[in-house]
Amino acid sequence: MDHYEKLRLLLDAHPSGAPKSDSFDEILRILFSPEEAAVAAAMGFSLRPAEAIAAACGIPAETAEGLLERMADRAVVFCREKEGKRAYALLPTIPGLFEFPFMKIDGTPMDARLGKLWEEYHADGLGASFGGSSTPLARVVPVGEALDLTTRIHPYEEVAHLIDEAGYIALGACACRITVGACDAPREVCLTFEATGRFLVQRGYTREISREEAKQVLDRAEEAGLVHTSSNSQDRATFICNCCPCCCGILRGLTQLKLPHAFATSGFQAAVNPDSCNGCGICADERCPVGAIELQDDIAVVTPANCIGCGLCVTTCPTEALSLVRREPLPEIPATAQEMGMKVLTEKGKLEAFLLASKR
Repeated sequence: MDHYEKLRLLLDAHPSGAPKSDSFDEILRILFSPEEAAVAAAMGFSLRPAEAIAAACGIPAETAEGLLERMADRAVVFCREKEGKRAYALLPTIPGLFEFPFMKIDGTPMDARLGKLWEEYHADGLGASFGGSSTPLARVVPVGEALDLTTRIHPYEEVAHLIDEAGYIALGACACRITVGACDAPREVCLTFEATGRFLVQRGYTREISREEAKQVLDRAEEAGLVHTSSNSQDRATFICNCCPCCCGILRGLTQLKLPHAFATSGFQAAVNPDSCNGCGICADERCPVGAIELQDDIAVVTPANCIGCGLCVTTCPTEALSLVRREPLPEIPATAQEMGMKVLTEKGKLEAFLLASKR
């Protein structure tokens, strides 16, 4: 077994997955040189110093550190510095290997090839792997302005709360719209937080922004009709993506791959007051990203089973005929990111493999 296949198997042990595919084999060979792949195949998802990784793959520490820094500079492995000492870990496929290198894309022919390969891989297994468990890895967060202040809202359901709770915020470009390019929606709308955000800023892939700037990004995304998605846990957000249904991998898991658990809906669904609806069709024709609204006899009608609860229809309804109401039953949101990961791994039968990969 070569080092690229060893690396793929490690990545496949993560909840995001990395199923076997010719396209992914080529992706790995573009992202990692043979020497780098050998080092990466000796790593795990837990942070370790270069010396420990060097010992695991049987090379001098200075050689390993040079290779690790080269990979970190290209955002294909993660690095965190604490008290002057650096430690390294593997990045998963999503969010990680796919998104991060494109956040500082330079438009080379290699980048164009890489984008096409990721698009092939999304259809050839990665999309199904990411959305292949009954516990989704991502969830929809409703547009803030669409929520009725009289309704009891859990903090994790408010996108502004996710921003307020973040200690560090970084802004980067949307890899999905860069690689697919099916629409002209804003690209610089991807938010990453805490250690991952710091890493990407330090390596020059994103820029640090304030909470106020982050909320302005959300406003710009909402105006463009983009859906807020985040990590599917109550404790903290690791990212906020602003997704379109034509380019973005999370939404296309539903709109194109028809995966029932591609992501978790929000705890709300759209409702129409037929007496207020003027039949303008903005909600159905321009705002709903999943085709959950149609006009019947010049009145908007919502199919609740198809509604993802994003709220984009509510904020542009000229007669305020649309609102968000509580969904029954509410989607189950894991309490912590760790709980979510353990549930997904158990459902996919990968828990033991992940624990082994984490102990490397």
